[in-house]
Amino acid sequence: MELRKTHTIILNEGDPERKRAEIREYFHRTFDIDELLYETLKEDATFHLRADRLRHPLIFYYGHTATFFINKLTIARVINTRINPAFESLFAVGVDEMSWDDLDSTHYDWPTQQAVKEYRDRVRELVDDLIRTLPLTLPITWENPFWGIMMGIEHERIHLETSSVLIRQLPIDQVVKHPFWDICREAGEPPRNELLPVAGGMVELGKSCDHPLYGWDNEYGSHRAEVAGFKASRYLVSNREYLEFVDDGGYCQRQWWTEEGWKWREFKQAGHPLFWIRHTGTDGGWGLRTMLEIIDLPWNWPVEVNQLEAKAFCNWKTARSGQPIRLPSEDEWTRLRDLCSIPDQPWWDSAPGNINLEQWSSSCPVDRFRFGDFYDVLGNVWQWTETPIYPFHGFRVHPWYDDFSTPTFDTRHNLIKGGSWISTGNEATLDARYAFRRHFFQHAGFRYVESVAPIEIHQDQYETDTLAAQYCDAHYGVEHFGVPNAPKALAGICLEVMAGRNKGQALDLGCAVGRSAFELAKGGFQRVTGLDFSTRFFRLAARMQEEGYLRYALPEEGEIVSFYEISLVDLGLDDVRQRVEFYQADACNLPEKFTGYDLVLAANLIDRLYTPRRFLSTIHGRMNPGGILIITSPYTWLEEYTKKEEWLGGYREAGEPVWTLDGLRNALAPHFRLMGEPRDVPFVIRETRRKFQHSIAELTVWELL
Repeated sequence: MELRKTHTIILNEGDPERKRAEIREYFHRTFDIDELLYETLKEDATFHLRADRLRHPLIFYYGHTATFFINKLTIARVINTRINPAFESLFAVGVDEMSWDDLDSTHYDWPTQQAVKEYRDRVRELVDDLIRTLPLTLPITWENPFWGIMMGIEHERIHLETSSVLIRQLPIDQVVKHPFWDICREAGEPPRNELLPVAGGMVELGKSCDHPLYGWDNEYGSHRAEVAGFKASRYLVSNREYLEFVDDGGYCQRQWWTEEGWKWREFKQAGHPLFWIRHTGTDGGWGLRTMLEIIDLPWNWPVEVNQLEAKAFCNWKTARSGQPIRLPSEDEWTRLRDLCSIPDQPWWDSAPGNINLEQWSSSCPVDRFRFGDFYDVLGNVWQWTETPIYPFHGFRVHPWYDDFSTPTFDTRHNLIKGGSWISTGNEATLDARYAFRRHFFQHAGFRYVESVAPIEIHQDQYETDTLAAQYCDAHYGVEHFGVPNAPKALAGICLEVMAGRNKGQALDLGCAVGRSAFELAKGGFQRVTGLDFSTRFFRLAARMQEEGYLRYALPEEGEIVSFYEISLVDLGLDDVRQRVEFYQADACNLPEKFTGYDLVLAANLIDRLYTPRRFLSTIHGRMNPGGILIITSPYTWLEEYTKKEEWLGGYREAGEPVWTLDGLRNALAPHFRLMGEPRDVPFVIRETRRKFQHSIAELTVWELL
């Protein structure tokens, strides 16, 4: 198998030992290509440059793809020993770019390239050993340890693409040419674009759970839609076609831009596509920055822009042509693809377009690869759509990677379709669904359509994830059976204990959807940080902090649901929003920046940690002298979350019962003293109109010695 022509793995058939060999080869070839990508960086200092001020430096992404294997295989309980906990925290979170109007000034102490390379080598050796030794049965499904390995491989292939975009934004003197990344040398004038009819019809999207290929959670479920007939541009929009918009002052005229688009343009002071460069070349004074070179702008290559720019062009085109021009929806793009009868990877012998690294390490002319009457339906550059990503009917979060899709279901991340020259693995399959913020730069361009059909925005206004909705109700809803609201009650106990003590910073660890954090701020803490490992919860807490309200749907009976809206204003908490912040983090491996707390609240957390002893033995290092640690838990120990040898209690030793309170005393004794007697804190979670969970947590208060 050639390095440039690797295919994702068929997971439901074949001989297990041959499949093991396929996966092992796929893993190493993925790692090899990733290493080749970073060989284009000139020196160690280059790894530490921020190519985009809204993104981390390249050293983060170099470490991130390796730590991902360790973090996910730990969550999946495939491994129980880390290689470098500091790296696995530092490189864990922070991939999605920040909002362009919300710059991050956090300081990071990045390691050297050599240190990260040595770490990557150790990860590679560990994963190789797992592939060679883990039991393997077919089919490989979501729960199989090999699914976690495939998750790491496909994740690394995603970052081939996103990292190559960042490398493309580095100063040209900080990169070096590499034969593996040779670009296309074909250039010239493009044919004139034209609109061709696309017959309407039914589209069906979504994978079943027994699909033979690896997939990300947003690909599963079902969606059916009847698409009205429309016209689509024969070619992707070329640099030459887009130049008309630039020369007509398109970047200076507010009327073509959405409100979001114009704010971005003003922020960036953009006057042309990012990768266009003014120079004294022979063809119109424009150059093009490819990943490793600056060349004369090839007019017949597709223009590469973000969604905001593509949208502005379409609005301008509408005014110029008098026809309703816009970007295609996901359904319309799918209809065009279906009519072109494109084979899917991995079942092709060679790529049907400029995709899968099988052609060049760059774009190529827009009339190079034909699909029926159209060109570049697949490959060359990704194609922006009008559709913000949304979950299909039957969507389920994968428990090992619950923050892959759910943070993007916010109507702010638009789908890109079709893949680019560097899209490989899952990205080069027909079911791939990737979405980015509209100001994001990718190897992405667009084709336009003519249609009067309205765009359907699948905006789920009410949180319908069952567990998340239950916690919204438990934190912010009405009381049930006279039991006080538990997160509010816990904050009250914390404030009672803190009476007369410094209320500088508090940490709400395992904050779920955030009520206690807001209550602590209301009670006088100057800064409250809420952390939760689950993005299902963290994203809702962050949304409540940002927008001040949440909506959710609760089941009443069967398919009947009721809808609720809760707001910080109604709860008297709106005034403290700016003193509260939420992040995703692992309590057993906290990033260094989370430190200096006068109070740490760990509510109903310890019996859901994979290594509670590590948490208990390290949390003192994050607290100020004399700080208070408050722990609550119903002590529901389950091997689903915590291996039995890590339980603090709930088992017998030498025939005698071991209770969790005794385990807490032993674990915390070196650094804490128990204040007072434990007390009970009841809490209620509503499942349906007639079914509730009524639990009683034990609360203990510990003072740092």
